[in-house]
Amino acid sequence: MKTIVSAAALLAASLLVTPAPAANLVLYTSQPNEDAQATVDGFVAANPDVKVDWVRDGTPKIMAKLQAEIEAGNAVADVLLIADTVTLERLKEAGKLLAYKSPEAASYDAALYDADGYYYSTKLITTGIVYNTSAAFKPTSWKDLTKPEAKGLVTMPSPLTSGAALIHAQTLAGVDSLGWDFYKDLAANGAVAAGGNGGVLKSVASGEKALGMIVDYMPIREKAKGAPVEFVFPTEGVSAVTEPVGILASSKNADAAKKFVDYVLSEKGQEGFLKLGYIPARKGMKLPEGFPARDSIKVLPINAAEALKTTDQDLKTFSGIYGSN
Repeated sequence: MKTIVSAAALLAASLLVTPAPAANLVLYTSQPNEDAQATVDGFVAANPDVKVDWVRDGTPKIMAKLQAEIEAGNAVADVLLIADTVTLERLKEAGKLLAYKSPEAASYDAALYDADGYYYSTKLITTGIVYNTSAAFKPTSWKDLTKPEAKGLVTMPSPLTSGAALIHAQTLAGVDSLGWDFYKDLAANGAVAAGGNGGVLKSVASGEKALGMIVDYMPIREKAKGAPVEFVFPTEGVSAVTEPVGILASSKNADAAKKFVDYVLSEKGQEGFLKLGYIPARKGMKLPEGFPARDSIKVLPINAAEALKTTDQDLKTFSGIYGSN
């Protein structure tokens, strides 16, 4: 009997010293794979008690996956870090996000996060013009892409594939001097719209197309590596997605998710995005090498709630012009 009791006591003691298992946080993100891994690595270094699994795809595909899981009553993700506030506004209005007032919000402009704490912008990713350095035509404005010199030379990502491209189209559609007529003029000038931003960069860098619409960091990074590309911030201004972070209301690891939100908004987390070549959303941060001064970049406004209301019609309008690519 003594032997049995001793064995039981030893077992109990061993259980007391067994370390608690790490929280298993699941992140769904639209960041490029290398960036997603770098973000997760930085977070885990600061929070070694949290284990993170992550899934990466374009925002529309991530949302389709998440929606299917929600409808099945089995949402896997705990936290989202995806392209745009319009997408998270939709989830907020559907009651699918958890409100969290991060203490890091004090270092952000109020326009960059939801007042109720449902989502927070983490960076500014603008869309401008990329051109091949061997091209005879050097654009400075959006309307330059509709000139005869640009005929058949322009490529762009499709809003049906890219969340950033959808926000870009909605933003330019709201500019009086551009609007949907600008997209019609582009189509009439032989511009093509298909796939995502990566395809645009490949097409322009290879010389297949001379000009393209693209998110800023891609050509700026590739230029630094020696690619024959230049990036232009058009004179009319640029659209911007802010890659917001938000916690799912169904999260089983809400405490770990809150730590993730705090981390990506913190100075350390923002420095991580800066090193990756993004414009940090946090006040007082530097800009990446290769970018002009922040006050020289004109960011065009977009209202997330209004854009959400018009999204379905905007996608139909775009598809009516360019087809369903």
